[in-house]
Amino acid sequence: MRRLFAALCALVALAAAPAFAASGHVSLPVQLHDGAGLHVVSVKPVNSRLLAVVVRTSALPQPANIFILLPPGYADHPKQRYPVFYLLHGTSGTASDWTIKGDAQHVIGNRQLITVMPDIALNDGGGGWCTDWPDGSQRWETFHIDQLIPWVDTNLRTIPTRAGRAIAGLSQGGFCSMSYAARHPDLFATALGYSGAPDVYYDTRDRYGAMAIINATEVGLDQEPPDTFFGNPVTNGINWAAHDPATIAENLRWTRMAMYWGNGTPGPYDTTPASYGGGSIEFLVSASNTDFQSRLNALQIPAYFDAYGGGTHAWPYWTRDLSQSIDTIMSDFAHPTPMPAEFTYTSGDDSYAVYGWQVAMHRTAREFSTLATTGPRSFTLSGSGSALVLTPPTYVAGHRYTIRLSGDGAPATTVTVTAGADRRLRLTVPLGPANAYQQDTPQAAVAGTTVYTTSVTIS
Repeated sequence: MRRLFAALCALVALAAAPAFAASGHVSLPVQLHDGAGLHVVSVKPVNSRLLAVVVRTSALPQPANIFILLPPGYADHPKQRYPVFYLLHGTSGTASDWTIKGDAQHVIGNRQLITVMPDIALNDGGGGWCTDWPDGSQRWETFHIDQLIPWVDTNLRTIPTRAGRAIAGLSQGGFCSMSYAARHPDLFATALGYSGAPDVYYDTRDRYGAMAIINATEVGLDQEPPDTFFGNPVTNGINWAAHDPATIAENLRWTRMAMYWGNGTPGPYDTTPASYGGGSIEFLVSASNTDFQSRLNALQIPAYFDAYGGGTHAWPYWTRDLSQSIDTIMSDFAHPTPMPAEFTYTSGDDSYAVYGWQVAMHRTAREFSTLATTGPRSFTLSGSGSALVLTPPTYVAGHRYTIRLSGDGAPATTVTVTAGADRRLRLTVPLGPANAYQQDTPQAAVAGTTVYTTSVTIS
């Protein structure tokens, strides 16, 4: 076992990128300021378009790096706004990887977009799998979603909407891009994975392969106890499931997706035996993507899948993936999908916000809840206990509305609610008796997790 664990540690470790300094005296094309919980420590121009930024945040115990690639002529067109492409590196990597190892600046070329490449690991460590760790010591999702995105939108001339954002990543970053897109489908219109792991829990074979890799990352690369990133899969399986793109795949129905992966055998870029080291990981990646494809197909959710055959877990393939997908990303920006008029969203969080709706669950134990809008003034909520629901700001402030509630866990009722100054309705939605045990635990497997659904109409 010790040899197997050491081998996994070696496989998940990608070579750390060498640091580099700005050459010559290049002036800053933008001024970056503190905001959204980020304190700017330093900004250095690598060249006329590429910035190396260091920030501090209470979400992380150490400073984080952010590389920003601006479109050509950004400073010369002060009224023009640009879409943003968030591009994530992999295990044992850093924010500069895509520009040094992946040739991203050359591949993206003169396309009119802003590319943001943040750390998903501290000090070239193993990374945190883009979660807020249960112990609270590192909060990567808070950093990326709650802080980085609004900071970018405040400091740069972005198109600050879902239609103006895309996200992609390689390896661990590929999991991150798909997990973020599934957990926050109202933030990203397009999501891509390059040798990513979009199924880490839903299918059993992927679950155990992912757990081995993640535990190896925690212990062998980050020097953290096992089960640090998501919690113990026996006692906190709901947290694994709540971050797993395959489990919450329905949330991705309105997201344009593309996945690229090899099968782990030597391919066209594996010219030396040294390049074969990533074959074992790519083999696991292949299984994860294949099962994710089956999951989406079963749900009739469209996506693009490129299982290109021979290829290992190596940079030449990810550079090629970016090259082959960048024009599709630009086309998605040029022809965005509209916000869905109706949607279904599932979350294991106690509170969440999506497409302008806000839900705060009140229950005894953590479990999945599902919000489904079925028209402009009707929705259903599933779970147990009760919830406070805030509607989007589409109502007349001060106007009174009649709310009808009916479901299988509470008697039918009619109430009157007045829209607030923010044009939202605040609705208390009863569901049914709260379950005693957290979902996906041995206790819940015996007692069961009962799901109640309440329908709400507004008139």
